[in-house]
Amino acid sequence: MSGGGVASDRLAFGTEIRRLVLRQSKRANVGHIGSALSIADIVAALFTGVLRVGHVDDPERDRLILSKGHAALALYSALYLSKRIGKDQLDSYCGDGSQVGVHPEHQLPGIDFSTGSLGHGLSIGAGAALAGLMLASKRRVFVLLSDAECNEGSVWEAVMFARQHQLANLIAIVDMNGQQALGYTKDVLDLGPMADKWLAFGWDVHEVDGHDTARMIETIEALDCISGPPHVLLARTVFGKGVSFMESRIKWHYMPMSDDEFATAIGEIDGT
Repeated sequence: MSGGGVASDRLAFGTEIRRLVLRQSKRANVGHIGSALSIADIVAALFTGVLRVGHVDDPERDRLILSKGHAALALYSALYLSKRIGKDQLDSYCGDGSQVGVHPEHQLPGIDFSTGSLGHGLSIGAGAALAGLMLASKRRVFVLLSDAECNEGSVWEAVMFARQHQLANLIAIVDMNGQQALGYTKDVLDLGPMADKWLAFGWDVHEVDGHDTARMIETIEALDCISGPPHVLLARTVFGKGVSFMESRIKWHYMPMSDDEFATAIGEIDGT
């Protein structure tokens, strides 16, 4: 396949994630839409050019922890598009007794760790990365967290732990969309400049466009995951990316869509 074909496929994957996020959130009448749209291209990059996943029982597969668990619908969509879960499972999102809940649960194939309580994912990832080193495994551990989640002190405990143990196989990706449930991160608790903080703790820091899948893949594949410090990608994103009336709007952290809003949103994604 040509380079252009690969890029087109990755773009299509991200677009389809957005389409599924809108359709499933509307069907279930739930929110967390903007957060899922924010990470669609990050998830697309991971699933189309980075993750070595194999079978769910393969101990050498890469691990992915969605620490910002409220954006799980983007991950479920990727699991469906990569044929790791079926359409019936995806369509059970938020249904009674479903394994496909608002936050990811490890009982679902393709979900390595249950998450949702913010601030815990990087600690889990550091433990998984340390276990990989102790087993001399080549697997990598990816943790996708939010910039607002970095308000949690437990994140920085994990940051220090990972550097102390030289967890080169640990890659954190911070969704830098600049907002959270009740406000913009700079107003709630300003951690900027974020790069300086991770650098101060000895991490290998890369600032990237969180909607440029090719650049994210290129950056990750160039990382030294055998020796040296752990890595972090600070991925600049637009909350609600792809739907104009959701972009950078706080209400779309938690509000469901009306019928008219859904029609407008899906029309924008479909380009109509």
